[in-house]
Amino acid sequence: MMKKTTQVRPGREKKMSPVPDSQPGALQKKLVGKVVLITGGDSGIGKAVAILFAQHGAQLAISYLNEHEDAADTKAQVEAYGQQCLLIPGDLSKEAHCKKIVSLTLKKFKKLDVLVNNAAIHYPAKTLDQITTPNFLHSFRVNFFSYFFTTKAALPHLKKGACIINTASVVAFRGSSELMDYAATKGAIVSFTRSLSLNLAGKSIRVNGVAPGPIWTPLIPSSFKNKGLKKHGADTPLGRTGQPNEVAPSYLFLACDDSSYINGQFLHPNGGEIVNT
Repeated sequence: MMKKTTQVRPGREKKMSPVPDSQPGALQKKLVGKVVLITGGDSGIGKAVAILFAQHGAQLAISYLNEHEDAADTKAQVEAYGQQCLLIPGDLSKEAHCKKIVSLTLKKFKKLDVLVNNAAIHYPAKTLDQITTPNFLHSFRVNFFSYFFTTKAALPHLKKGACIINTASVVAFRGSSELMDYAATKGAIVSFTRSLSLNLAGKSIRVNGVAPGPIWTPLIPSSFKNKGLKKHGADTPLGRTGQPNEVAPSYLFLACDDSSYINGQFLHPNGGEIVNT
């Protein structure tokens, strides 16, 4: 319990009761014994997060669509750190599959400590009327509904100290003229994250997110033509696109006890762009 003390400004730490704890944690692996489920973990940001988490002692379950070669490489890199990696292919736009990936993770590892909702898709369109209804609906089903359904399935199995980390995007905060529906899905993720964090705070389950800027992932060359690829990331203050391994440490921070007093927040590895947070 804190005791009231009267001091002359600016004060003396040694006269405080209790004295503030300023010592860093011991240098050690940060996720030993943890089980983590990552959606979209076969490549890009999800892959980098999986490998970094494995390096810090976590067991991994990875959900992906059908990129089997990429997923196998991720699995091999996770196992190189002595950790197990369960691969679960399938379509996250379907609620039944969202439930399945949680159940298979629990069947394999008997528990779940960290959920990383990361899977996403986008369809660039220069005007609103170029956004087709099928693409619009698919974007929401993959980018947002899967987060909702997977979290809902996982929640009964998350215990005190568990973490949920949602991937948003810089475009959720400043918009995008050619990714309007994608930006809308990411905005929904921001609101969902903030609301869920308040709802679960009493259970000591933290909910945070990461809002990357332009990152070099397979989604980029599969979505943009050569001209767009050359400009990708060039308009950031750092003048370049980011790499997945430059984003992964944000997830590690939010997943481990280093961020024990952070809830309902977003980290912004975006190349230096200032956004309204």
